[in-house]
Amino acid sequence: MEAAEALPEVIQVNDIAVVEPSPMEIIQSIIKAGGDLAMYKDMMALQKEHDAYQAKKAYVKAMAAFKADPPHISKDKTNTQYKSKYTTLGNLINSSLPKMSKCGLSHNWELDQSDPKMIKVTCVVTHALGHSESTPMSSPPDGSGSKNPIQQIKSTITYLKATTFESIMGLASSDANFDDDGNSAGIQYLSVDQVTEINDRLEETKGNVPLFLKNFNAATVETIPAPQYTRALNMLKAKAGK
Repeated sequence: MEAAEALPEVIQVNDIAVVEPSPMEIIQSIIKAGGDLAMYKDMMALQKEHDAYQAKKAYVKAMAAFKADPPHISKDKTNTQYKSKYTTLGNLINSSLPKMSKCGLSHNWELDQSDPKMIKVTCVVTHALGHSESTPMSSPPDGSGSKNPIQQIKSTITYLKATTFESIMGLASSDANFDDDGNSAGIQYLSVDQVTEINDRLEETKGNVPLFLKNFNAATVETIPAPQYTRALNMLKAKAGK
């Protein structure tokens, strides 16, 4: 008895069943038409480029749909030490996931601690068709308050996860008002206006940026702690006055 012939793959596209031929069927049709395997490889490469282009278009369309009706992110907890409301990472993500899923989007984070003095978190968002985009951010461990080394790392990772997720999803900023489940206030970094001011003055004074950032144990101007803003500005004003 002859082996049962493999059935072609059936793909559902916009509620319409589309029968996609198998690679073997494509090869056989090419050979019958007088082609060869080289032609098949060229066709597959072209198909791969086409699929990647379509996947990127679908990703952009999905992100546009998500941003057209973004989720409301509430401040769901109170910091007992500072008597202030903040948004937990869980609330940020759980408020976003239903609409992300509806748009065919998912996310994950990649963590890099190869540099013991710096923590890098990358948020990766992927569409159902396979296209992914990512946003990375780095920061030294959060040494504020009386945190032990593990708490410093956890606080920083929590903040970086929330910030990179907000950034890539185009969500409204919560003014760095994120926290872990402890009593720390979270890392408070410079505001957008403060970052612009510092960058403008660094450019005006032709400052040594790495040396300047070393004063604040920061990787970038964006990761200078907010309480250090006045000190940073005064340093640049003094340099400009010389």
